[in-house]
Amino acid sequence: MAADQDGVSIHDMPAAERPRERLMTLGAAALSTAELLAIVLRTGTSEENIVQLCQRILAQFNGLPGLARASSADLRKIRGLGEAKAAQIIATMEIGRRLVTQTGNERPVINSAADAARLLMDMSHLRQEHVRVMLLDTSRRVIATPTVYIGTLNASVLRVSEIFREAVSCNSPAIILAHNHPSGDPSPSPEDIELTSTLIAAGKLLDVALIDHIIIGERDWRSLKRMGLAFGR
Repeated sequence: MAADQDGVSIHDMPAAERPRERLMTLGAAALSTAELLAIVLRTGTSEENIVQLCQRILAQFNGLPGLARASSADLRKIRGLGEAKAAQIIATMEIGRRLVTQTGNERPVINSAADAARLLMDMSHLRQEHVRVMLLDTSRRVIATPTVYIGTLNASVLRVSEIFREAVSCNSPAIILAHNHPSGDPSPSPEDIELTSTLIAAGKLLDVALIDHIIIGERDWRSLKRMGLAFGR
């Protein structure tokens, strides 16, 4: 299906059932996820209203986490979704991911592994492995969190220079390495531990401290430092 077809809109629904009116009267927190998504997509199909369509979409992808990982091609396989609605869903999910990593004008301070993980949980929805480096200043405020690599994390292909390039360029004295496991299991592999040990040693030579390596899973995360792996050896 290349384009969306006209269908039952929010305005065609009984007033008491319209998500938009319910949001304005009761507040967004009172609405179901399907109703919130219905406000974004606006129109259903000739066979079902927009809320019913959104309930079916969420069921198909097992809720928001699955929907956030869906590609445009995945979405357009759903009856009732064309390019326009697929683009609306993808854009909405991306706004949510960006909101997680932004805290206004004041740069967040990292006092614990949990602080860092909270800013990195958008990685739980990525379909490929991504490697990010959280750059910190002397007060452990976040300078930036660039993505330095996309693909299977392997010490043989991931160059140490790629990890530390931005830190050296920004004069960052400390970094946190982060990557995701698309399988959903955040448990560190032997390769993760080996890479961490290599980077700790390299950081000492460059005067840039690797203070943690965080692995993001589907709903959870692991800190190698908290687990006593590689750090403190």
